[in-house]
Amino acid sequence: MYNVPAQFTNASKSGIEAMLTIANTAFSSVERLAALNLNTARTLLEDSVANTKSLLAIKDMQELINLQASLAQPSLEKAAAYSRTLYEIATQTQAEMAKVYEAQLAELKATVTNTVDQALKSAPAGSDVAVAAVKSAIAAANSAYDNMTKAAKQVVEMTEANVAAATTATIHAVGAGTSVPKSKKAA
Repeated sequence: MYNVPAQFTNASKSGIEAMLTIANTAFSSVERLAALNLNTARTLLEDSVANTKSLLAIKDMQELINLQASLAQPSLEKAAAYSRTLYEIATQTQAEMAKVYEAQLAELKATVTNTVDQALKSAPAGSDVAVAAVKSAIAAANSAYDNMTKAAKQVVEMTEANVAAATTATIHAVGAGTSVPKSKKAA
């Protein structure tokens, strides 16, 4: 005889372990975000103080123009670095949680398949067509899920590549646009 309650007990234990893993992943991500935001706030404060000192030391218009040009690129690069780090934290968290979900789903699929196989073994004689239909439906559902998972992973990879390329292009474009020729003098 097949012991279904034991399967549910094992599934419950596995589910609790998965929930603890997800909670630890979430707490780790929040911790990383808090550290990122504190470091960013500290850097912004230090940069503001340094920029204010530089602004107060300006003696003519050319120095003001040069200072403005020199401040734009580092600020943009720091903002892009912050965004990249934020995106990395989010994608790593999503990937870790996806692994847990995928493991849980694989375990669930195995349990369902095993339960159905056990139930079909005790099916009445002459139900071969129904048994084949159930097995075919389960195989089709598993195949559809696998295809959707592969497509979703491809979309995530393409999005990551596009975000990286767009960030790099933006930094280069703004960097090229903020350079001020030093030979021009303010009148």
